[in-house]
Amino acid sequence: MKMQHGQPWRGFVYDPPLQPRLSLLHFDDDILVLVKPSGLLSVPGKAAEHADCLERRARQLFPQATTVHRLDNATSGVMVMALNRTAHRHLGLQFERRHTRKCYIARVWGHVREARGRIDLPLICDWPNRPKQMVDFERGKAAQTDWQVIAREDDLPVTRLRLSPLTGRSHQLRVHLLAIGHPILGDRFYAPDDAFAAAPRLQLHAMSLTFRHPTGGRLCTFMAPCPF
Repeated sequence: MKMQHGQPWRGFVYDPPLQPRLSLLHFDDDILVLVKPSGLLSVPGKAAEHADCLERRARQLFPQATTVHRLDNATSGVMVMALNRTAHRHLGLQFERRHTRKCYIARVWGHVREARGRIDLPLICDWPNRPKQMVDFERGKAAQTDWQVIAREDDLPVTRLRLSPLTGRSHQLRVHLLAIGHPILGDRFYAPDDAFAAAPRLQLHAMSLTFRHPTGGRLCTFMAPCPF
């Protein structure tokens, strides 16, 4: 595979999907659970043309909503927001202390030979090429990802994986899979040309999120079917 040279973002233009405007899974007095589509920012970007985002759309219906965690612009899937300060603090600590569980689905380039495994590679920002991240054994922060093969496709050299990140580093899943030789399809930052061209969007979806409810502490799991 030949890696594309030049700008890593491959001529990116922010064009967020307009429909559905907001995909709501659940809300109560404390939390708001949404499905973020691929192509929509989680929070506003610095540029004026990057103002449209999931947080802004949510606040049009729930003005008190605050963002607890994020998904990359190109990643779709389940996100939770807080609807009061106590809930925000409670959820924030769960993410910080790694008490949440996340499950992603990804389609990656190549047929992964083993059935399952763990990637344990420290990550750091690739500062000259930010927001890209990279593996760095001397300065990187610990990062672990468990993976399991769901299916190996016949018409393309592609494998569908279930991913369970044990840590929450920026671009963790994308860089970890690149590092083991199986970049995610449609990844404009990291995929070589053929893997990038093999899908119309990043083939990464946050399928489920599990956490303790801020009131009462019951275990909650919310799911959104994979769109690819």
